[in-house]
Amino acid sequence: MISHLRGTLLEKHPNQVIVDVHGVGYEVTIPVSAFSSLPETGAAVQLHIHTHVREDTLALFGFLSASDKALFEKLIAVSGIGPKLAVAALSGLTTADLAAAIRGGSVEQLVRIPGVGRKTAERMVLELRDKLDLLGLPARADAAATPRSAFSSTEEDVISALMNFGASRASAEAAISKARSANESNEFDPLFRRALKLVR
Repeated sequence: MISHLRGTLLEKHPNQVIVDVHGVGYEVTIPVSAFSSLPETGAAVQLHIHTHVREDTLALFGFLSASDKALFEKLIAVSGIGPKLAVAALSGLTTADLAAAIRGGSVEQLVRIPGVGRKTAERMVLELRDKLDLLGLPARADAAATPRSAFSSTEEDVISALMNFGASRASAEAAISKARSANESNEFDPLFRRALKLVR
């Protein structure tokens, strides 16, 4: 199983990267929250990898820290949580905030993660609350974690508008990340027009 990759960052997208390791390109799914911490394309990158094998499918999930990977692996051990939902959880909250929400039994915070319903949130708390200390995850004094967004309020408005046009949240976020520009207006209307052309 692949547990670590070190190579050249060939491509990066909000939820996916391609890493070249000795001429082999590995496609790796990442949390959206990791995107802003990645180096520029062409630079060296290291990722902690979870290899997910199911029937005839093999998928790689990458994390910038060992603690992120450890929490991901605890999440997918919870009934009803697969890799995609675990990545969504780590995309919406920092590792420290997610751990704090679970430790504190903050179901209301957890259900704000896209795809997490009340029953799933309650299972996360029930099954993981007493296991997180064993991972050496960072603790917070306040357990009232709040979801982290990599987008401004204007960008969130554009994401909502794109979703009203039928785009998924992931596609809308990817389009916004590509449509951002330092040389053009990032007000709602021009940003929406650029993103609409890019959304898939």
